Amino acid sequence: MTRSADSDASLDRRAVVARLLQDRGDLVAISSLGSATYDLASAGDVPRNFYLWGAMGGAADVGLGLALAQPDVPVMVLVGDGEALMGMGAFATIAQQAPANLSIIILDNGLYGETGSQTSHTAAGTDLAAVARGCGIPQADTITDMDGVGAVAGRIARVGAGPYVAVIRIDGAEKSRILPTRDGVLLKTRVREALGFASM
Repeated sequence: MTRSADSDASLDRRAVVARLLQDRGDLVAISSLGSATYDLASAGDVPRNFYLWGAMGGAADVGLGLALAQPDVPVMVLVGDGEALMGMGAFATIAQQAPANLSIIILDNGLYGETGSQTSHTAAGTDLAAVARGCGIPQADTITDMDGVGAVAGRIARVGAGPYVAVIRIDGAEKSRILPTRDGVLLKTRVREALGFASM
């Protein structure tokens, strides 16, 4: 089955991310490079945001590490479909480790936005929620409306609801780039301090 980038999606990515983080509480949010980082920063640049400016395909692995190290803290990883496609093996490791505090949110517009908006595999039928379930993560949903986004927001802000994967269909419209700091040491330090640890 093929779909165009916008065939079953009309959700605005910024509205989706703002809703996800509306009542975030103690949630730590990790974003992959590119649009996911701009979206996270647009919803508010706070110390519990950790932006990955590189490591394409590695965001879910970073989130897994943090979730295992801090099992009482809800952790959300925010990625695009391109990032998720590049790091699909992470789903199998997440399923094996089964952290109850980890959620992977995939903003799926069927495009590789950072390299020129070429059509991605999800526009040609790859179902990332099915991939996650096939890897052993039973809680994996595809979301196409804001009511569904609201339900996801309630899950990701609490421990005990994961591991969880939500593929949220968004439109392909480009948004302005909201550029948070790229200082990796600062990002690491402020997340550590927000979690109650001294800087190192």
